[in-house]
Amino acid sequence: MNLQVSGHHLEITPALRDYVTAKLERITRHFDNVIDVNVILSVEKLKQKAEVTVHLAGKDVYVETVDEDLYAAVDALADKLERQVQKYKQKLQDHHRGSKIIDHIVVE
Repeated sequence: MNLQVSGHHLEITPALRDYVTAKLERITRHFDNVIDVNVILSVEKLKQKAEVTVHLAGKDVYVETVDEDLYAAVDALADKLERQVQKYKQKLQDHHRGSKIIDHIVVE
């Protein structure tokens, strides 16, 4: 997994980078085919915004959260991202499973 963390109007401290990395490790636990992860953290007056784009095999997932606290925004971001990755993984599994087709139906 290639992780890139950048800041917009914000300096990314090692503690903040470690926190984001730890939160996004949950994604690789659910889905092994994570190719690239881009995280942008930004500050606008009282709003702290966290955005992530995850490049999976076959799909790009984008999530954005806004909160008063940057750490809370990263927590919410990780939760949203985890739900979307699980939904995509479930879609892939359902698609490949297929359904049985009944050749004939007997009605009595």
